[in-house]
Amino acid sequence: MNKWKGIWLILAIAVLSILGACNSKDEQESASQSEKVEPAQAETTEITIDNNDTTQVYTEAPKKAISLNQHVTEIMLALGLEDSMVGTAYLDDKIYEPLQAAYDKVPILAEQYPSKEQVIDTEADFLYAGWKSGFGEKGVGTPEELEALGIHTYLHTSSSITNPKLDDIFTDIRNIASIFRVVDRGEALIEQMTKNVDAVREKLPQDKDALRVLVYDSGEKEVFTAAQNFMNELVTVAGGKNIFGDVASGWTTVSKEDAVERNPEVIVVIDYGATTAEEKINFLKNDPALKETAAVSNERFVILPLSAASEGVRAAEAIQILAQGFYPENF
Repeated sequence: MNKWKGIWLILAIAVLSILGACNSKDEQESASQSEKVEPAQAETTEITIDNNDTTQVYTEAPKKAISLNQHVTEIMLALGLEDSMVGTAYLDDKIYEPLQAAYDKVPILAEQYPSKEQVIDTEADFLYAGWKSGFGEKGVGTPEELEALGIHTYLHTSSSITNPKLDDIFTDIRNIASIFRVVDRGEALIEQMTKNVDAVREKLPQDKDALRVLVYDSGEKEVFTAAQNFMNELVTVAGGKNIFGDVASGWTTVSKEDAVERNPEVIVVIDYGATTAEEKINFLKNDPALKETAAVSNERFVILPLSAASEGVRAAEAIQILAQGFYPENF
């Protein structure tokens, strides 16, 4: 990924500056899923957050937190909270490079979700899940079960709703910053992400129709693709039009015939797991149906890591990767 070396350097500097920003504002507003709370800087201030059908009351910042999915792990680290963490779990791919040193300070509890016994052994007081599965049957436990053990929970709201926007990520960041009493760091992170996104938007063509984009996650007989999930927002902000953005679902399965009929001009290949992005592209090039699309005919592919496609601190970078792939002449 040498061509992104410059981008990594810029992002690394930005993240490091965010981690050092701790003294800018006296008060900030923070939001729960739909209601705002009034955070305060004092450790003794009580914070109330409505989340995942529960009401969580924090009389002090958590001191032994566990993050259960990569994109929320990276939010914790970007807020400089590694010293408040006793564990992390469930990487999709490599940790965000500017956060690697902070990540190395946190114990890895499991390749996927840790057991409830592992969580209890750490004496955790806070669990942060990126996906609903974290608190589901195959996860660590329900919020009610964990609350009975004296453990607070937070489910990343922007990963749990239909058609999330950038502002929904900012809501989650503000909530976590409020819970951990690092409000200023949260606002600095949001400000930097917003500036980075605005810088990309300024370079997008203003006199062209948005490119038709297919998000290809996987599938050979059918296509597993993005409908109204966060990829729809990323593609839109980057100047594209998700060809299945009208489907009322998150990730969805469509027929290859439907994908060919909608004729994408660019295909975004989600990179994760045992099947490499290059193998996925090779499949697209050789599939009798999909090779007829304009995107495959013109070899217009953009590779995006799954971790960058999630609702986390890499959103600005993901938008830049997509925009550069959609309109290379503008970057």
